[in-house]
Amino acid sequence: MYFMLVLAVGFWSMWRTKRSTVDGYFLAGKSMTWWPVGASLFASNIGSGHFIGLAGSGAAAGIGAIAYEWNGMLMVLLLGWLFLPIYIASGVTTMPEYLKRRFGGRRTQLFIAVLSLFIYIFTKISVDMYAGALFIRLALKWDIYVAIVLLLSITAVYTVAGGLAAVIYTDAAQTAIMLAGALTLMGFSFAEVGGWNALMEGYAHAIPSIRVPNSTCGIPREDAFHIFRDPVYSDLPWPGVIIGMSVPSMWYWCSDQVIVQRSLAAKNLTHAKGGSLLAAYLKIVPFFAIMLPGMISRILYTDDVACAEPELCKQICDNPVGCSDTAYARLVMELLPTGLRGLMMAVMIAALMSSLTSIFNSASTIFTMDLWKSFRSRATEWELMIVGRVFVLLLAVASVLWIPVVQASQGGQLFIYIQAISTYLQPPVSIIFLLGCFWKRANEKGAFWGLSIGLLVGCIRMLLDFIYPAPLCYEVDDRPVVLKYVHYLYFSVLLSFITLVVVVVVSLATEEPKPEQISRLTWYTRLDPMEPKVHEFPVERSSKTIETTGQTDEMGVLGKEQQDTSDTKTCHHRKDSSSSVSSIQSQSRVISAVYWLCGMERQKEGESPPAPEQSIGSLEEKPRLRLIINANLIICLSVTAFIIGYWA
Repeated sequence: MYFMLVLAVGFWSMWRTKRSTVDGYFLAGKSMTWWPVGASLFASNIGSGHFIGLAGSGAAAGIGAIAYEWNGMLMVLLLGWLFLPIYIASGVTTMPEYLKRRFGGRRTQLFIAVLSLFIYIFTKISVDMYAGALFIRLALKWDIYVAIVLLLSITAVYTVAGGLAAVIYTDAAQTAIMLAGALTLMGFSFAEVGGWNALMEGYAHAIPSIRVPNSTCGIPREDAFHIFRDPVYSDLPWPGVIIGMSVPSMWYWCSDQVIVQRSLAAKNLTHAKGGSLLAAYLKIVPFFAIMLPGMISRILYTDDVACAEPELCKQICDNPVGCSDTAYARLVMELLPTGLRGLMMAVMIAALMSSLTSIFNSASTIFTMDLWKSFRSRATEWELMIVGRVFVLLLAVASVLWIPVVQASQGGQLFIYIQAISTYLQPPVSIIFLLGCFWKRANEKGAFWGLSIGLLVGCIRMLLDFIYPAPLCYEVDDRPVVLKYVHYLYFSVLLSFITLVVVVVVSLATEEPKPEQISRLTWYTRLDPMEPKVHEFPVERSSKTIETTGQTDEMGVLGKEQQDTSDTKTCHHRKDSSSSVSSIQSQSRVISAVYWLCGMERQKEGESPPAPEQSIGSLEEKPRLRLIINANLIICLSVTAFIIGYWA
């Protein structure tokens, strides 16, 4: 039933959206209203890794990790009010494309494009698939390969066919399913444990009966219900939470293709801001619906979820490091009746699929618009559409091939490694975007060398983390001083500072950016008058696009095409001509159906093609709507400040 709902929403969005142009496929025709944009931002962020990881963090170490979520509330608002006006004014489709236009040259664009694809394939896909597969294996006893191949197949179908519009609308449907399921389980969890006071008192006493003697293993943290913790000895020092966490978070929310692409699909700036507000409000939910149930799971199933003896943990969940990752799945299996268990199964699948579709679509956009167009400068729009769809299929295959690696890791150290990769690779990129948007003097040489040196330093620390993993609770910490005493959040601050200094020094020592690298590309110049857009790598929409389809045209697709572009999406021109031979008619119908599924519109030979669509970079807002949006911004910031202050 769940799969039918998702496919129905996907096909409905395909029917109503123009998918035959670059903007139509990759930016949903820039026609989205605020609520699907906001729901898609939330669904893209909350993957199955959140359900497993946040609940597991809550069970293991208290509420500290929720700081990532609440930091994201501030960053998604920064996106809507500070970064998006610049991106919309510049008229870009991808984030590497913005860097190319802002700094000139090609190397920074290609650098970021390749780095983004690397992060997508080897971190986001792997974590979400591991978490989703763990849940499926516990709940349904399915073979992990069967489960994920089925999920990827359905995901790839509507991502390939429908583009961003299908992804956003299915994300909106899946957000509703996720919220309903998670809030239902939260209710059952609190009822079982005995309410709020029972949670606050019971967590401190949830100590497993078997643990390593003379160690801290299995003992809940004294600061479990605090976000701001000791600045030297804690797992999440408070200065690092405020500064060190904000810089990678800024990369994710303000310059990552997966997130920004959804906001760029909004019909105007007001709707994009509304989407950011909705996402920020929804980010409050994971604390109550995911993290607190994870802590309740520790209270209810202490010996299993909080196991502290490696051999015992190995028996319980095949992972000697610990079994806190099973906290959420354990609640689902133990507390919910059969019907509701099916709902939670749909929730986990929805979380996995919404994340994967977001990554597939965004990675496809980056590959097509930044890498393919760089090497195929005269690529036709038809060619770009095909390349984008084929790349999604290749990503799906790569995901399946990645499963054995995820399986072998057992999720123990993989999740830690993924966090390390993100923390050590993202700060330099954040600084480049920050200076590019808000410092007019930043130039290409400064950006390139800042990025290169920052990533080199980050990779050195990352390699040291791989070579010297963090010790377990009963082991002596004999790592090098830079790992033992410099927390990764503090290292994030240091890495950001190094990148900042390099960019500033190199930029000031070299030539100033050209005027075209500044106009409508920074905060201070976003309102400059619009000039005719000149593409360095033009997308041709000449009559040559028909050459690739000449053979099939001779086979009888001679239907008349509607002139009005609003009618083209209904594809009336694909009806067979009455003069065609019956065998050719049936063949033509099959071809037409395939073309409709892929959203590829074809022209009659000799007919002049429509002009390429110009990106509209208007930042105009209706005064009344702007007032409402800004009032909501103040309310949202107040709510964020209150909850962070309350739990600090």
